[in-house]
Amino acid sequence: MANFSYEIFAQVVTTKNFGQAAKILNVTPSAVSHAISQLENELGFPLFIRNRTGVEITPDGQQILPVVQNILNSEAQLQQVADQIRGLNLGTVRIGAFSSVCINWLPSIIQHFKKKYPGVDVSITQGTFSEIAEMARIGTVDIGFATLPVDSQLNTEPLVADPIYCVTPADFVPKNKTYITTDDIGDYHFILQQIDYDRDTKKTLDQYNVALNAISYSIDDQSILSMVESGLGFGILPKLALQKLTGDVNVYPFSHQYYRTICLSANKTQAEAPSTKLMLAEIHAYLADRYHDDYLGKPVK
Repeated sequence: MANFSYEIFAQVVTTKNFGQAAKILNVTPSAVSHAISQLENELGFPLFIRNRTGVEITPDGQQILPVVQNILNSEAQLQQVADQIRGLNLGTVRIGAFSSVCINWLPSIIQHFKKKYPGVDVSITQGTFSEIAEMARIGTVDIGFATLPVDSQLNTEPLVADPIYCVTPADFVPKNKTYITTDDIGDYHFILQQIDYDRDTKKTLDQYNVALNAISYSIDDQSILSMVESGLGFGILPKLALQKLTGDVNVYPFSHQYYRTICLSANKTQAEAPSTKLMLAEIHAYLADRYHDDYLGKPVK
């Protein structure tokens, strides 16, 4: 089995605090401190910088983190295979996803999965596209929902082309009554999440010559709708994000259709783990049934 100091190292990276890591691992803080010091001595360089609030991983520590996580993931995979041989459906699946996937897809996927495999634990981490892709690369999640493009080191496949729409106040109607053109946009402000601007929404706004000073930022999708509803500007949101949002607004396509491609990214080691394979199959089955011909993933047998 892997050196317990590797597990301690990974937990300290997550919590950024020796005391919190000790509580989670059910050991004393001095045991955590001793294990990290011993590992630093063995490797020949410091792994953390101590400060008043906790610790921060060093650049050298950041380099070995994916290797350590890979060792821990391989050990977990070994245990899952052994459980499978003994006829047990046990294990853990760690999923990373952005908000609209967490809201619209994962509840049904996990509900169906848990009925089939009640012994497999499922955990969810929510983050931005880039955060989820990085977690999948390092191996702190087994499966990540992100948008293309992502790191080529990951096992990645497209799932759905998610259309991007313009959200307007309820009293606004485009000149052609059907879709948004450059003439409709005029001097209107756009409200969007700042994390989105450098990705697919930027392609759309650039096409319509929306200046940077005509963009303001909001915290989340629902607050964007609330601001649009109040007449503070236009919003730009993908179809999946709009499905469970509420507000007295209009939704129109742009004159040129733009998409974000939602993809599934799996750490290459964990993609072979039995529990991960079961979850991947469940995800593909759910999305194939939901999107039919618009589903871009692997065929479901």
